[in-house]
Amino acid sequence: MKCGSESIAVAVLAGGDGNRIGGRKPLRLLRGKSLVERAVAAARNWASDVVVVGRDAGQGGGTGATFLQDAPGADGPIAGLAAALRYAKDAGHGAVLAIPCDTPFLPLNLASRLSMAITPEAGAAIASSVLLHPSCGLWRARAFFALGPYLCAGRRSLHGFAESVGFVPVEWTSEPFDPFLNINTAADLAAAESLLGDASIDPTQFGRD
Repeated sequence: MKCGSESIAVAVLAGGDGNRIGGRKPLRLLRGKSLVERAVAAARNWASDVVVVGRDAGQGGGTGATFLQDAPGADGPIAGLAAALRYAKDAGHGAVLAIPCDTPFLPLNLASRLSMAITPEAGAAIASSVLLHPSCGLWRARAFFALGPYLCAGRRSLHGFAESVGFVPVEWTSEPFDPFLNINTAADLAAAESLLGDASIDPTQFGRD
């Protein structure tokens, strides 16, 4: 997959504590497979260069993907995005697709629709399904240079950073279910288990092996 004529990397953001689900969220099992494994499998639909970003290597879950440490001096998803943008820039990629590890039903056309929607002027294209999902976005590698001033101003919001570099929202339907459903609690995990067992849902429409 490319962003225009430039290659992309995919970064799985796996640095969250997951306190509401009892901790170690990336390693929680969904139908016998960890959430981070599922995310990496989805990422490989979109790029050959896949990295997992987190606070410690244990969050990588033995997926075989390169592990990157969250950028120091930042907290939350933006610390993962900072590390991913630096990696993409240094590796010569034009953009990085960031996805969270806890969103197992990402649409299979995520990368293609975001790459088609991003304009030359925009720093990012961000997925939306009723609400904006700034942790699911295609970010131009050049956005790395805007990140330092943003963080130095004491700002940490991914949404705010997307606004600061300019972004294009890309809408997906939330029917028959929201493809950006993310898992924060045991109830969310149970709901995801139920969806995977629903024979009316076509599994080829979301990125997973």
